[in-house]
Amino acid sequence: MERFALISTSNKANIVDFARELRKKYGYSIISTGGTAELLRGEIGEVIDVSEYTGFPELMGGRIKTLHPKVHGGILCRRGVATDLEEARQYDISLIDLVVVNLYPFQETLGKPSVTENEIIEEIDIGGVTLLRAAAKNWEHVTVVCDPSDYSLVTSGLEDQNNIKDLRRTLAAKAFDHTARYDCSISGYFNRGRPAVLSSDRDDLPEILSLSYSKEKQLRYGENPHQNASLYGGFLGGCDQIQGKDLSYNNILDASAAINLVDEFNIPTTVILKHNNPCGVASAEDLGRAWEEAFATDMDAPFGGVVAVNREVDGEAAKLMSRVWLEIIIAPGFSYEAQQLFSKKKNLRLLVREKETIVQGGREIRTVEGGILVQDRDQMKDDPSTFKVVTQKEPNEVDWKALLFAWKVAKHVKSNAIVFASAERTLGIGAGQMSRVDSARFAVTKAEAAGLSLKGSAMASDGLIPFRDGLMTGANAGAAAVIQPGGSIRDEEVIDAANSEGMTMVFTGCRHFRH
Repeated sequence: MERFALISTSNKANIVDFARELRKKYGYSIISTGGTAELLRGEIGEVIDVSEYTGFPELMGGRIKTLHPKVHGGILCRRGVATDLEEARQYDISLIDLVVVNLYPFQETLGKPSVTENEIIEEIDIGGVTLLRAAAKNWEHVTVVCDPSDYSLVTSGLEDQNNIKDLRRTLAAKAFDHTARYDCSISGYFNRGRPAVLSSDRDDLPEILSLSYSKEKQLRYGENPHQNASLYGGFLGGCDQIQGKDLSYNNILDASAAINLVDEFNIPTTVILKHNNPCGVASAEDLGRAWEEAFATDMDAPFGGVVAVNREVDGEAAKLMSRVWLEIIIAPGFSYEAQQLFSKKKNLRLLVREKETIVQGGREIRTVEGGILVQDRDQMKDDPSTFKVVTQKEPNEVDWKALLFAWKVAKHVKSNAIVFASAERTLGIGAGQMSRVDSARFAVTKAEAAGLSLKGSAMASDGLIPFRDGLMTGANAGAAAVIQPGGSIRDEEVIDAANSEGMTMVFTGCRHFRH
């Protein structure tokens, strides 16, 4: 009995060798379409064009090629059902045992510069998706292949029939995963910038959330060694690792947090981060100076930490950083001298990262028992012109610089967050305490331990200050200015305390909790 394989691929990698082996070694007759048929005919000889098999030409500029009962009947026919086989004979339908399809490159087309919507629409594959789903549905009788990397697996399975059913089922699952991801990409495209015409559009979040990410990398383990972990999506696509061991789960979390914080600044800035919290941030005319001041905030925590900077690391900065054991340094680039210095630290990971390659905006997703939480990422660029001075004393120019610097950093500290800062550097950071006053006390303690004076500093609180005790902790340590969202039922009490201490205080009207 003649055996048929249908081959229609946009990715032609290794398809000629695979088709040749199917034909010569396993006796398959090849049915194919368009460019694939032309390629195979030139390389391996006889190929049946799908229009020749169906007796129907391609239509609508190639939009309709394989959508025909003779094609899908041959794929979907249940070999153990007599009526199916009788209908196949009645309508001259050949049984197709192998379907090899990969889809139009829709996602790749989206990424092309200056691509038009018409070009994007034409890359939505209809026939290919239908072929894959049909073959996967009938996996007990049909082998479906959507990935060129599986060609050798299929030929091995054809050689050794012992596990062919397990192979078919596995490949069917992969095909359904493939079409699901494909449809997610298309759905995402149509939902981007879609006008709000449905009642469910009011909250700007979809009624049905479809997530589709390809595995980027299998990680050694998760947050702890007993946890399995992988990276999905494109984080590594925005960073080129030029040195060091593979990134771990915790490395990736910290690197992402460090990148988000350093992106708040335009002038040369160093961020030192540990366990998803900054332990020092500073801006200066050069990275060497910025590193020294960021490191001085807390000279214990940076060991084993992550550093992100927004300028090329030169030799001088590299010499300073090399004195400390670091896990990762992320920068737009590294000078030759810096690379030579860092090359002596084989385990140090160096990531070259261009700012524009990191996708901005989008949503943040957290898992909870039984579901997920979705929210917009907190990328609000605060507008100081909307801030309100609520004390008798107005901030001077130096106060404003320190307030804005502290506020930028506080946004990236785990709540409850208190940050003391001067105009261009952090002086004390209190993170993750259950009461705000304890975060303030901790930040003061860290500044004292580092030998840093808080006299004249700015104090930022990521959430409202609910009682005067938090503010008084800063005042007693020497802080001259406070920035916070405001909105407490005791705002007047806190304002009165600031006035009595001769402090200036600004309400932003915007909270930056981070859990």
